[in-house]
Amino acid sequence: MTQFQVRTDLDQAVDAGADVLLDWFPGQRARSTVQYDPTFLRGLAPSTVARDLLLLGGAVFCVDKLARRADTADRWTRDLHLRVPVGDVALWEAVVDRLHEALSFLTGDGWDISFTARAPTTDVVQETVQFEDAVSLFSGGLDSLAGVVELLESGQRLVLVGHHDSSLTDNRQAALFNELRSHYGADRVMHRRLLLRPAATRPEQYRPLPDDGGENTTRSRSFLFIAAGVAVANAIGDATPLHVPENGFIGVNVPLTDARAGSLSTRTTHPFYMDRMRALLEALGLPHPLRNDFRLLTKGEALERSPNRELLVRLAPGSISCSHPEYARLRHLDQGNCGYCYPCLIRRASLHRIGEDRSGDYTWDALTDPNFLRRDRESGASLRALLTSLGRTTKPVDVLRNGRIPNGETRKFFDMYCRGRDELRAWLTHGGAAHLLARLP
Repeated sequence: MTQFQVRTDLDQAVDAGADVLLDWFPGQRARSTVQYDPTFLRGLAPSTVARDLLLLGGAVFCVDKLARRADTADRWTRDLHLRVPVGDVALWEAVVDRLHEALSFLTGDGWDISFTARAPTTDVVQETVQFEDAVSLFSGGLDSLAGVVELLESGQRLVLVGHHDSSLTDNRQAALFNELRSHYGADRVMHRRLLLRPAATRPEQYRPLPDDGGENTTRSRSFLFIAAGVAVANAIGDATPLHVPENGFIGVNVPLTDARAGSLSTRTTHPFYMDRMRALLEALGLPHPLRNDFRLLTKGEALERSPNRELLVRLAPGSISCSHPEYARLRHLDQGNCGYCYPCLIRRASLHRIGEDRSGDYTWDALTDPNFLRRDRESGASLRALLTSLGRTTKPVDVLRNGRIPNGETRKFFDMYCRGRDELRAWLTHGGAAHLLARLP
């Protein structure tokens, strides 16, 4: 059990049981153990509750990156205790059960979050008048790009919210935004870039963060991303919608094997998690609609219906859908989409659906290289699991393997899941490589 404490004031006392301090001091970046670029909210004035949600989202993300799963009994499930200062302790205590439910489902851990009173902020915020219609999360992935293009083509004015903790992600998001701004105009699209991660050790820090390698699974990024989007949306208007564009096939993310069941398969936009987040926002008095227009579409269907497919196809190579886009650096190759992880396989199948799959856009070509089928090649695990999965008979209960589907929509998600499998099979079959066709059921 590891206890984390967030401090937002140098004078705030350190809890006796705190193992790790997440010091987040405005204007005191050298002393902070949370690295945060405050220009993210420059000129904006979200409510105290919305700011507290962003603070909590950042703290949860840092905890997730610092607490090692390998140190637990089952090498996965952690007991995480976090104490956070907020403006209205009673409000947060009233919703803490909803918060725990959402986070535990998302990360697969046991969360115990408590709250302490935070002194009123003394920051002077010069509020900027906003004219945007909506906010959209902008990860730099193909789905978020497709979603933004669709919204801009409908005439909406958008603020894109991106989070990064590496230069690769930031550079890709910025490059795509610049292309969108050039095409649609600076008055139609704006970009808010959130840099947030555990800080490197500095001599000015009261208690530097542990230096033991950390954790790279980071299932909680979705919570931080939504919290950041809500903070921006709240500053624009009380009911400004937040778009979270992600295809439904990866949303339900049915495990390819039994070993990947539960939170081992990501739940970034799983229907149950999104339902719990909507309930949490409502209970907090933050009535910002969370919208995902792709929730019942496969990735290929989302691309196929684009109102500006020409622009989408031109920008697609600059987007990142990969689970580990920086792995190529270890082999001194260009970083980007690896080509062999499960998200890359889904990406290639979706682009094949619209006739735009190009193996040269990936570091490795899992479609033509027979070495990916060798059991001793770890990088081929997703391809081998996919081939096995496609040999199984589908049934509606499959879409419940990564979590229950709320609101009686199991059949809708199952139908979409079957279409997604067909999309993957069509891509593998069209590739025609003998070694794949021999394994394809």
